[in-house]
Amino acid sequence: MRFHKIANVNKALDYIASKGVKLVSIGAEEIVDGNVKMTLGMIWTIILRFAIQDISVEETSAKEGLLLWCQRKTAPYRNVNIQNFHLSWKDGLGLCALIHRHRPDLIDYSKLNKDDPIGNINLAMEIAEKHLDIPKMLDAEDVVNTARPDERTIMTYVSCYYHAFAGAQKVRLTIPWLENRTPEKTMQAMQKKLEDFRDYRRKHKPPKVQEKCQLEINFNTLQTKLRISNRPAFMPSEGKMVSDIAGAWQRLEQAEKGYEEWLLNEIRRLERLEHLAEKFRQKASTHEQWAYGKEQILLQKDYESASLTEVRAMLRKHEAFESDLAAHQDRVEQIAAIAQELKYVPFKGLQCSTLTSSLIHTIQLSVQYFQYSALFSLRLCSSVRLTAYGDLISAHDQFKATLPEADGERQAILSIQNEVEKVIQSYSMRISASNPYSTVTVEEIRTKWEKVKQLVPQRDQSLQEELARQHANERLRRQFAAQANVIGPWIQTKMEEIARSSIEMTGPLEDQMNQLKQYEQNIINYKHNIDKLEGDHQLIQEALVFDNKHTNYTMEHIRVGWELLLTTIARTINEVETQILTRDAKGITQEQMNDFRASFNHFDRRKNGLMDHDDFRACLISMGYDLGEAEFARIMSLVDPNGQGTVTFQSFIDFMTRETADTDTAEQVIASFRILASDKPYILADELRRELPPEQAQYCIKRMPQYTGPGSVPGALDYTSFSSALYGESDL
Repeated sequence: MRFHKIANVNKALDYIASKGVKLVSIGAEEIVDGNVKMTLGMIWTIILRFAIQDISVEETSAKEGLLLWCQRKTAPYRNVNIQNFHLSWKDGLGLCALIHRHRPDLIDYSKLNKDDPIGNINLAMEIAEKHLDIPKMLDAEDVVNTARPDERTIMTYVSCYYHAFAGAQKVRLTIPWLENRTPEKTMQAMQKKLEDFRDYRRKHKPPKVQEKCQLEINFNTLQTKLRISNRPAFMPSEGKMVSDIAGAWQRLEQAEKGYEEWLLNEIRRLERLEHLAEKFRQKASTHEQWAYGKEQILLQKDYESASLTEVRAMLRKHEAFESDLAAHQDRVEQIAAIAQELKYVPFKGLQCSTLTSSLIHTIQLSVQYFQYSALFSLRLCSSVRLTAYGDLISAHDQFKATLPEADGERQAILSIQNEVEKVIQSYSMRISASNPYSTVTVEEIRTKWEKVKQLVPQRDQSLQEELARQHANERLRRQFAAQANVIGPWIQTKMEEIARSSIEMTGPLEDQMNQLKQYEQNIINYKHNIDKLEGDHQLIQEALVFDNKHTNYTMEHIRVGWELLLTTIARTINEVETQILTRDAKGITQEQMNDFRASFNHFDRRKNGLMDHDDFRACLISMGYDLGEAEFARIMSLVDPNGQGTVTFQSFIDFMTRETADTDTAEQVIASFRILASDKPYILADELRRELPPEQAQYCIKRMPQYTGPGSVPGALDYTSFSSALYGESDL
């Protein structure tokens, strides 16, 4: 009836308006009455809003953005110059170039002929329809033979290429990006990678989680409505099944987990290497200062002209050198070990192999200082090594406790030097001012002592800063753990409650729906806790804290659990929605629905909302089925068409309604055919082949009589007579 048609169209218009589409002067009456101009205008408005308006390339959008995308993608191709959406596409090369740019395996562009525009356009449309799921929207002859092809038609068709390639490219590039484990050479570069990963997790992935969940819901709802209408199930193209998407999503999450672990390990490695590099610089610098000039002293031949007394002094001096050399040997080995670890890692201004080799060679040629002054000098030098990152406060306190004793030794040395100078002056001795028994001068001792006095407070400050940092890190650990230890169990509890509710919930389905939606809202309201935990986790990563003994939960556990919780509640709500659709379409009473639920729960041994094959077989036997293997296999093909090994409650309801419902009446069959025929009193063979499985379509075409009533066209088939003959006389 006209009233019903107008009501149906109004529902569609209300939905379109809810998406922000302004429908000016377009009403349901004009569309029902067949106003072609109004209908075409509405269709273009819908296309513009849902297919073109959201296109964005750099800072351009909609038509300009789509045109810029086409220009960039086809720029390298000969004979292609895209300037508009009419004349630029007449030779078909633009369409072929778009396909070849993204899928070079589908088309050989080098073999295309600019002088065969119809062939080029048809080739592009055939490939797009077969491999890209883009329906044919153009007529090649119209495009070529029209002086100016319709811009809107071309734009609509080309936008399908954008959505097929641009969107798919983002998906295809995500996993390779996560699988790219090329390490960077600096901490800053790795921190940039980590920030990019956080940005992906925080901004780009959450909408995709919602899209994936909504896709599953839409698919399940569509399949339910098709079953209710006695129409064949929708079969997505290869690689786009729900199971394919779930598998790809699982691979994405595995790649995410591996990428994050790799990032953190690399940052930890670079942090250690930077620490080692700094440690190497300090140790190497200290020992180079110690070794400076030693080789020249060894190469001197002053012993050749020295007296016996002088030679004895030189011998004692040489023995002191040897003793000091032995004391430095362990430190040289430490430097060599650090250099070996840093050997394959380039650090700016640090040539480990050359420096270490030169240092060892120099030290091996060096001789030992006079023992007393050398030991004191060594004590002063040790204060420089204590400035290295990571020394304990207690070690520093112990060192500070030795400073009074060291100061006493320093003063004793200076006193001895003063006595020597007094003796020389008193007796007017003409001897060298340098001490023949030591290379350590008084000036060196004074310089090193002043340096120690400067380094001690600096070391105090560094240790206190490090202690404060460790305390801050511990606070971050405890803060994260306190929240994670609440959120993790909360998510687990909600998952268990949802699982129980799907099994134990009773009462009218509408009441169950309201309960679940309220439950969903409570879950959504908890989101701010997840966001706060994400913020704490980011602070922990920025502080380079990689362990937390206060909790067993990681941010990865929380993220996966949260996404699963949102998906589970949405899926559970969708199951109730499909049950309502099935109930209303099949005329099932609430009492029958409760009986179905009780039977399903009884044989669901694992209480997970699924029956395995053995559970379902036991259920059938309890209902009196005499099952052979062939019959059971046939039934399983109905309730588990995808071979998942389980039977859902929705599949169970479908099976039970088929088994318990009365045989279809002629009126029901006629109503189904009327839907397929778009309300025409007849149906065409092509419509049957398009809507029904091949065997069923052929059966109907072979047995349906020709339609001879009003409005008949060649090939029209009379589905009313056919249905009446099969199911009895119609009351219509």
